[in-house]
Amino acid sequence: MSRRPAPRRATGAFRAALDRAAPRTGLAAVQSVWGEVAGEQLAAVAEPVSERVGEVTIACADAVWAEELDLMQGRLVEGLRERLGDSAPARLRFRVRGE
Repeated sequence: MSRRPAPRRATGAFRAALDRAAPRTGLAAVQSVWGEVAGEQLAAVAEPVSERVGEVTIACADAVWAEELDLMQGRLVEGLRERLGDSAPARLRFRVRGE
């Protein structure tokens, strides 16, 4: 009598499907790790929205957050480099959402 193998978790299959379906752009790469790099609080008020020639633009909830994140740029870029390697942006630009 042969036994059936135990069911496998679908998590791995979903993750693999998401990885295959994700766009292969610098912006998509930054967006995929932004929450880890910026942290939950910052990711809630600022999100990567565009990319151009090694610079990623981050849209912020207001001018105070844009200024604060600009002061933290070195730490944020370093965190992106740790996770993305050579595909990390060289610079971040911060602006207020809707401007």
